[in-house]
Parts: sequence; structure tokens; C-alpha cells
Amino acid sequence: MATRTVRSAARPLEGKVALVTGGSRGIGAAVATRFAADGASVVVGYRDAGVAAENLVQRLRARGTRCAAVQADMAEPAEVEALVDRAVDTFGALDVLASCAGIEHFGALPALTADVIDHVFAVNTRGQLLVARSAARHLPEGGRIVLTSSVSARRTVHAHTLYAASKAAVEAMVRCLAVELGRRGITVNAVAPGATATDMAAENGGHYQPPDLELDTSTWLAVSHALGRIATADEVAGAYAFLAGPDAACVTGRTLPVDNCVF
Repeated sequence: MATRTVRSAARPLEGKVALVTGGSRGIGAAVATRFAADGASVVVGYRDAGVAAENLVQRLRARGTRCAAVQADMAEPAEVEALVDRAVDTFGALDVLASCAGIEHFGALPALTADVIDHVFAVNTRGQLLVARSAARHLPEGGRIVLTSSVSARRTVHAHTLYAASKAAVEAMVRCLAVELGRRGITVNAVAPGATATDMAAENGGHYQPPDLELDTSTWLAVSHALGRIATADEVAGAYAFLAGPDAACVTGRTLPVDNCVF
């Protein structure tokens, strides 16, 4: 007689296997940590932050989580497919994909060479589509795909055209993939973070203010958000956990903004 995993409200992903790309730091690391707390076995995908990924894995294992780190460059199609296969081989299944890997880019129109355009889209757009394609081969009924867009997909930001376009494409992908995979009982959604307290925000936060303003970065980020502060990575991770969990069983084809009502 087959055994049935019993999930509790406190651990809604008990018995599930989750792959988190870009999971070594920032929002991705927070998502991996939240999935582990919710009971999932977690595969942490990373590109070059191997030490950070292994440190995270060790912390999660110390809490009783089955966890592994796997290197892959999301701009390389063969590595994307191998990452998913390794995740399945490691824990015998795949139930949740959280695609958090991405790169930031600011640049005015004259600087947008073909090589730069191709690289940003290779990671932020093509990489997410390819990892969703590979994951979909393994996901069972009830499987979840959560991609990553950005508040920039719907905001006007100076010299942010390329990045915004790469993220807006993700939202179009989500709407169409939800229909394609829905008959298999797989939901497809995205989270669109706004400014979040990560190293990426620390490096790029000042670029989001209009060019005629001269506020320091911390002041600009505070005055431009409804709560007077930016989100923490853990707060953003809660949106991924919701879309991966049982309460979002009938939510699909949607992009959930976690942008603190930026204005």
C-alpha cells in the first residue's frame, strides 16, 4: 500500500522537492530557506557563488532539510537542462520550480549593443523559459512553476529599457504557459519584486530615481515607497511560498507584485 505524505499548515511543502535557481544569495537564498522551513527538500542552483551556495546548504542541512547545491549558468541551455536533471536524480522527483536567477542592467540606448541585449535576454528570459521547459517534463499534477519578473516590467525607469523588456517577456510567458500546462494540473505564475534589501539593490538602487534628482540612495528608496522602506528578501520569499503552496492551487497565469506600492 502506497504511503501518503501528510502536510501540515506549518509545513505545507512537506514531502515536496523544490529547485531554486539563483539560490545562493539575495531573494533566491531567502526562497530556498523558506521552502526548507515549509518542509521541502531543496536544490540550490547557482552560477559562480559556490561558497555561498555550500554555506547555505550546510545551514539548511543543520536544520534537518535534505538539500544540495548544483552549479549551472542559466545562459547556457545545456547547463540549464543538466541542472533540472541533477535535481531529479538527487531527490527522485521535482514538484516546485522557483526561477530566481537573473542579472540587473542599466544602460542608455546607445550602449545597447547586440551582445549586451543577447546576454541579458539569455539569462533573464531565455534561461527562465528553458528551465521551465525542462522542469515541466518532470512535474506531476499539482506541480508549481514560479518565475521572476520585476516591478520594472510595468514602471518607467530611466535607462532601464533592456532589463524591463527582459522581465516583461516573462509575464507574457507565464500567461501562455499557464494555459499550456494547466491541463496537466501544473500552475505557472511569477513574482515581480520591487526594491529589496539585497546586494543587487545596494549596487543599483540609486539608478532607479529620476536623473534630475540628487537624493542619496537610502533617502530615495524610503520616500518612493508607501511603507517608507524597501522589502526584505524574506518578505519577498513569502510570495514564492504562497504560489508554491496549497493555498494557491487555483492561482495560475498571474504575476504577483511585491513592490511596496512604489511610486
